[in-house]
Amino acid sequence: MIAGLALAGGAARRMGGGDKPLLDLMGQPILFHVLERLRQETAAVAISANGDPARFSAFGCPVLPDGDFAGNGPLAGVLAGLEWAADLGVASLLTIPGDTPFAPVGLAASLAPAPAWAVSGGRTHHLVALWPVAIAADLKRFLSGAGPVSVHAFGHRIGMRDIPFPTIPRDPFLNVNTPADLAEARRSDIRWGSVT
Repeated sequence: MIAGLALAGGAARRMGGGDKPLLDLMGQPILFHVLERLRQETAAVAISANGDPARFSAFGCPVLPDGDFAGNGPLAGVLAGLEWAADLGVASLLTIPGDTPFAPVGLAASLAPAPAWAVSGGRTHHLVALWPVAIAADLKRFLSGAGPVSVHAFGHRIGMRDIPFPTIPRDPFLNVNTPADLAEARRSDIRWGSVT
């Protein structure tokens, strides 16, 4: 079984701050679309975010703070998700950034078995990934170390596989980092996220 985690803890500096996942896309927050995909792909879903969890209460799922590793980037959120998933007794955790609304149907199956992450258009999407829950202790050691906290470095450490996805008609991993990205997403059809 697989659990799902929407990573919604970014600072959104290129969007002027605030919660990017709560921006409107087709009448719903971007995060709504991410969670819908995760709910279709996994047995249980949570949100990774710091600050007041009440702002996500409408989504009806647990909100996991980074805990002791707050400030260490998205891997702190992944660790919180892995520990939550371990309590559920599942073997893998599917993560999708909270600003990536068009993740394709069948994403979890395409990435399985863990560990694996998505690649499209020559770019690795390090956080569109399927993580083995069993690597939680290794990730905690990595976050506790003296070196830089790099998703890329940790992924290679655990043997992440590159799984290519087509970019026709559009890249399914468009992420909304800037106002221009949001405008592009609003011109898109939410239904084009599918594996062919």
